[in-house]
Amino acid sequence: MEKNTSEPRSSQTSETPDRPQDLSGPVGESGDRAPSPHRWIALVVVTLASFLDNLDANAVTVVLPTIQRDLGAGFTAAQWTLAGYALAYALFLITGGRLGDIYGRKRLFMSGVAGFTVASVVCGTAVLPEVLVAGRFAQGFMAALMVPQAVSVIVTMFHRDEWARAFAVLGAALSLGSVGGPLLGGMLTELDILGLGWRAIFLLNVPLGLIALVLSARSMPESRSDEALRLDIVGVVLLTTTSLGILYPLIQGREQGWPGWMFVFMGVAAVVLALFVAQQRRRHRRDGSALIPPTLFKHRSTVVGLTVTLLVFSGVASFFLVLTYHLQTGLGWSIVKTALVTAAWPVGITATFQIAWKFGTGRGRLCVRFGSLLMACGALWTLLAVWSAGSGELSWLQLAGAELVMGCGMGLTTPVLTAVVLGDVPPQDAGAGSGVLNAAIQFSTAAGVAILGALYFGGVEGGVGASAGAGHFSSVTSSVLWCNVGVFVLTTVLSSFLPGSGAADNSDAAAESDEHNRTAERLAPDPV
Repeated sequence: MEKNTSEPRSSQTSETPDRPQDLSGPVGESGDRAPSPHRWIALVVVTLASFLDNLDANAVTVVLPTIQRDLGAGFTAAQWTLAGYALAYALFLITGGRLGDIYGRKRLFMSGVAGFTVASVVCGTAVLPEVLVAGRFAQGFMAALMVPQAVSVIVTMFHRDEWARAFAVLGAALSLGSVGGPLLGGMLTELDILGLGWRAIFLLNVPLGLIALVLSARSMPESRSDEALRLDIVGVVLLTTTSLGILYPLIQGREQGWPGWMFVFMGVAAVVLALFVAQQRRRHRRDGSALIPPTLFKHRSTVVGLTVTLLVFSGVASFFLVLTYHLQTGLGWSIVKTALVTAAWPVGITATFQIAWKFGTGRGRLCVRFGSLLMACGALWTLLAVWSAGSGELSWLQLAGAELVMGCGMGLTTPVLTAVVLGDVPPQDAGAGSGVLNAAIQFSTAAGVAILGALYFGGVEGGVGASAGAGHFSSVTSSVLWCNVGVFVLTTVLSSFLPGSGAADNSDAAAESDEHNRTAERLAPDPV
């Protein structure tokens, strides 16, 4: 992503929308612009917004059974509560970044924060499952407007030498949200502050969102791209239609008895997907403004890397959905106890994440292969623990150990996949590649919840009902977890098709690979 070096506004042109404010201060003797004096405050603001997004995404899973019971919702509404957020985020993430480039990153960021805050109020005051699901869709959409601007703010307001520190602060906050999300969500729900219960998770966003709005208005200058950019509205519509055409039947089909029109719906979605691919090729040839540039898929590294990424995150999302319901609904565990087990996962990621960044360039395939194998072993360990316990007491230490192993595997896998997917992408397409990667992660999260969630809830309801004993839950959970193990084993196999290190081929390839990896690291998504 290129740094914006637009001219400063004068008092006479302060209302002219196509002349963004200077971001970097006066020009020094060397010709470089000084970093913005408000850059660290702006960093706090975008970090806070990204933290809110990550906090809500991770906190909701662990309290979902409680939300479902409180609202009298079915399993389908519970799936949409998770999948709806991820799907809206995935569909509009790339467009959100492009809108910021066109209309102003500060404007889009503040609009996203304000909308996210309002959507949080809708979620926190919902008395009907449909209202909560609508609020979650709105949260995902608004997050897609505000989160992409975080990277833009860092790149445009900070000097290149300060990027590492700025991204480290952002990454630390995201990791804190991943670790603290389940724990904070569990504690707020268990403590029942002011009688709010789980609603406090969403309503907490209101004061934090207002703080972010005030600080961004005072500290964040406006910026936009110097180039004339266009939105691919047709591409967004076709991609949205395809995604909903696939995920809606998967989530709603079980509840409605799989009527024939749902299979027709999925068939139409496949046709629309073909139209989307053709439209993207035409749009790219015409003016290069395709939502997903087809040139990204010219490289084997991108195709295989995205495939592996889709598998990994679909397996992770569905794993925690199934485990949460088994522990709370099947075994009657408290939310806090469940959250403590879940917290071992990001701890494992933190333990191995830097190892992957250090050695992934030369041993990328090995890191992904070993990491995905660890995830398969952790999932298998969980499966065996659930199966052996049956309707008896399940060991907390066993589960926490299994989550730790899976987290260590994820920490080895994710950063390498980021470098693989973005490694062969030309620097001018790095922003688009990062957007596609992040969108793929969110879409695979929604797909995993839809597919394995349907299998799991169908198995639960196919027995003696939702009030089934722990033995029935154990049987269904064990069966579905085999799918998760299979996904991670398949990831291990596919890792053999990832490209090897180009560093050993020649010095030019090595230099180019290093530059692309640095670009990938700057634009990398949160691994959790």
